[in-house]
Amino acid sequence: MQLRQRTIFQHQVQTFIEAEKLFCTNDCLLVALSGGADSVALLHVLCALGYHCVAAHCNFHLRGEESNRDEAFCRALCEQLNIHLHVTHFDTMEYAKEKGVSIEMAARELRYAWFETLCQEEGYTCVAVAHHRDDNVETLLLNLVRGTGIAGLRGMKPINGLVVRPLLNVTRQDILSYLNIIGQSFVTDSTNLQDEYVRNKIRLQIIPLLEKINPQVSEKISDSIRHLREVESIYDKAMREAILRVADEACKVVHIPSLLAEVEPRAVLFEILRSYGFVSAQVDDIFRSLTAESGRSFINKGWKVLKDRDCLFIRPNRVEEKAEISIAHAPAEVTLGNGTTWVMNSFPLAPDYHIPRTPDVATFDAGKVEFPLTIRPWRKGDKFAPFGMNGRKKLVSDLLIDLKLSLFEKEAQQVVTDAHGHILWVIGLRTDERARVTNNTMDVLEMKIK
Repeated sequence: MQLRQRTIFQHQVQTFIEAEKLFCTNDCLLVALSGGADSVALLHVLCALGYHCVAAHCNFHLRGEESNRDEAFCRALCEQLNIHLHVTHFDTMEYAKEKGVSIEMAARELRYAWFETLCQEEGYTCVAVAHHRDDNVETLLLNLVRGTGIAGLRGMKPINGLVVRPLLNVTRQDILSYLNIIGQSFVTDSTNLQDEYVRNKIRLQIIPLLEKINPQVSEKISDSIRHLREVESIYDKAMREAILRVADEACKVVHIPSLLAEVEPRAVLFEILRSYGFVSAQVDDIFRSLTAESGRSFINKGWKVLKDRDCLFIRPNRVEEKAEISIAHAPAEVTLGNGTTWVMNSFPLAPDYHIPRTPDVATFDAGKVEFPLTIRPWRKGDKFAPFGMNGRKKLVSDLLIDLKLSLFEKEAQQVVTDAHGHILWVIGLRTDERARVTNNTMDVLEMKIK
């Protein structure tokens, strides 16, 4: 009977590995080993199935002697199984303090970064972790409590980058029964028995209540997770196609009329903006702004969304360099705050010289330009005499409006001024009439992008 139960467990795991194409028989697997029941069972079953395994243990030094006990247990287990073991030590509390994250998040970041490094340095195919079916149910319920889209409803993926989860198809009870049958001990993390973290509240309080309603609740939720994974692939395909219809290639400009023509425009907008770190409540605010006046902006830690006319513009949320750049003479080479490099040269006007008619080149009569020149952001009230307007002055702000520049483009616009503060060039847009090249010009001052 026990042999049959052991065989059934191994068969369940092997079937799942093959169905999800987690890895091949000739791959070398790095098994994350904590010493707890789940990871011990994972290492045992993979070895029993004939896979080539090495193990990795992290000592986070969070539970005093318990942490050292776990490390000693893992060393003894791997020696018994003739498995190579990598061990590392972390000052998890200090890392969490430096990064401003929770202890749980600190431990997660530290261990996965180390696992990835080991795979790169040692050539391991993947990292096998011991999440099981009950963990997946807890994840779905946790995501529901926090609020989630369809990605959060399908739980943990069997494959996520380097990480594979061979035990997602078996329960915690299956694991404990397997260890009991093979006579293998394990260590118990005392914090798992405490009711202090949200996941533990779900495990120790919520799921037992749900089991009173339906004793098979975990199995039924797991079935739903499997169905949602299938639905997600269809959803993802439809969303990729919708995003191509409403956004530019870089997904930084969203055309509002096209977006509103979609069957579920809010869902499409959510899929675009969540990749930039915007949460559901922020997306709701942005969606409501689509039919409001232009100029509204929304920011998070890294990005800014601006509603301007019939588009949403997505840009990094950073303070651009506003310092003025002074140019004492020509030739010169300067790099603007946006990273663009310009070169300035002065040369005699040749009979066959043709003035370039491109926005990234400006030419001036060198005799009419007094140094030093200054490159700076345009300011409210700035005026100049645009080329071709016979000396009539125009506000720079009016020019930007006439050209229908977005607010982002207006914010980034810069000008070149002479020693008296007169604008010579609204960069990339218009030069000033008063310093234009004429038949009487002796020397040309040319400024262009490198």
